Amino acid sequence: MGTARLECSAAAPWILTSLFFKTGGNQRDLARQKHMKKQTDSGKGKRRDDGLSAAARKQRDSEIMQQKQKKASEKKEQPK
Repeated sequence: MGTARLECSAAAPWILTSLFFKTGGNQRDLARQKHMKKQTDSGKGKRRDDGLSAAARKQRDSEIMQQKQKKASEKKEQPK
């Protein structure tokens, strides 16, 4: 059996690159764009700017919680 010998010529260095390395095209760029879009679209963990001061926001939130507690207590008091 003879051994195949691979010779590198200066005229075509891209041949070696294409033989040994798989070129993925723009997959990395597409993944980066997809990730950036996902990050900007999801507002999870970020507070919306509702134009309220801290005191007004606290008052609004306390009213919402009181309504929820009232609703929960009414539901608990209903006979089954």
